[in-house]
Amino acid sequence: MLLAERYIIREIIKPAALICAVLVFIYGSFIAARYWAAAAQGELPGTTVMILVFYRIAIAMEVLLPTTLYLSVVIAISRLYRDGEMTAMLACGISPFRITMAVFITGLLTAVLVACFSLSIRPWAWEQFFMVKARAKASFDLRRMKGGIFYEIWNGRRVIFAERVNGGKNRAENIFIQTRNNGKLQVIFAKEARQYLPERAAVPMLILYNGRDYEFSQTGDREVILQFEQSEMALEPGEIVKEEKIKASPTRRLLHARDSREVAELEWRLITPVSTLLLALLALPLSRSSPRRGRYASVPLAILVFAAYYNLAAIAKKWVAQGLIDAFPGLWWSQIMLLGLAVFLFWLPELKVIFSRRRM
Repeated sequence: MLLAERYIIREIIKPAALICAVLVFIYGSFIAARYWAAAAQGELPGTTVMILVFYRIAIAMEVLLPTTLYLSVVIAISRLYRDGEMTAMLACGISPFRITMAVFITGLLTAVLVACFSLSIRPWAWEQFFMVKARAKASFDLRRMKGGIFYEIWNGRRVIFAERVNGGKNRAENIFIQTRNNGKLQVIFAKEARQYLPERAAVPMLILYNGRDYEFSQTGDREVILQFEQSEMALEPGEIVKEEKIKASPTRRLLHARDSREVAELEWRLITPVSTLLLALLALPLSRSSPRRGRYASVPLAILVFAAYYNLAAIAKKWVAQGLIDAFPGLWWSQIMLLGLAVFLFWLPELKVIFSRRRM
C-alpha cells in the first residue's frame, strides 16, 4: 500500500474511535435508562441491568460500526478539502481512483467486522439477552421489592404484593402471595415476612408470621383454610420461559427459511456488511467541499442521507416480513438505490462540466 493511501486511511481511523465511543455511550445510556426503571421497581437486579445493556450494545454494533465509518469518512475527507490537502494530492498526481481505493479498503475491512457481528455475534447476543431476562423474571428476591407494587413471577402464575418492604432488613409487612399450580389456587396472607438463606441451601426461604393459607381446587370441590403463627416457603425459581424470537435464530438455520419473517431477518443480516461498504463509498462524494467551508459543513447533509437510507431499509424489512415484497429483490433494492446514489454523486462533477460546455 502506498504512502498516500496509508495517510488517507489513517485520517479516517483517527476520528473513528471517538465517534464510536460517543455512539456507544449514547445508545448504552438510552438502553440503561429503560432497564434501570425496571430495576427501580424491583423487577431486575442491578447486575442484570448491566449485563442486558452489554448484550444490547453488542447487538447494536452492526449499526454503530457502519455509522462510525460513514461519519469518519465524511469528517476526514472534508478536512482534507478544507485544508487544501486534497488539492495538493491531486496536483501531485495522486488520482481520485487511489483516494477511492483507500476508502474502499477501509470500508471492506470494516464490512468484514460488521459481517461477524451481523451473522454470528448479534443472534448469539439476542439469545443470551432473552435467557438472562427470562431468568430474572423467573426468580424472586424480597430485597428487590417495593411496597404497594404487584410482582408477577413464574410467567404470571405467582403474584406477590407487600404493603411495606424494608429491603435492608429483608422484612415485609402485610404480604399477599397468590400461586396457581397444578390446577390449584393458593392464597397466603401474612402480617409479616422475612427472607433468609439457610446454610447449604440453593434457594432463599421466606418465613411468614401470623397469617392464613387458603387453598382451592380448580373444580371448586375442595377448599382448605389454615391459620398459622409461623410458616416457611421456598422462593424457588419458576420455570424459565425464554422468548423465542427470529432475531435470535442462528444464521445457518435461516439459510433454509421459507417464512417471510425469517427471509427478512436473513436478508437484513446479509445486507448489513454490504451497506457498510456502500456507505463508506457514498461518504466520499458527500465530503466534497471548498476550503472556505467549515470542517463539519458536510456532516448535516450526510446525516440526513444516512437517516433516509436506514429508514428505507427498515421499511423494506418490514414489508418483506409482511409478505408485501417478494424475497427478491426484497431488501436488496435499498442497496441498489444506495449504489445508484453513490455512482451519481461520483459522476456529478463531470456531469456539471459536460452541461456547462453545452451551454457555451
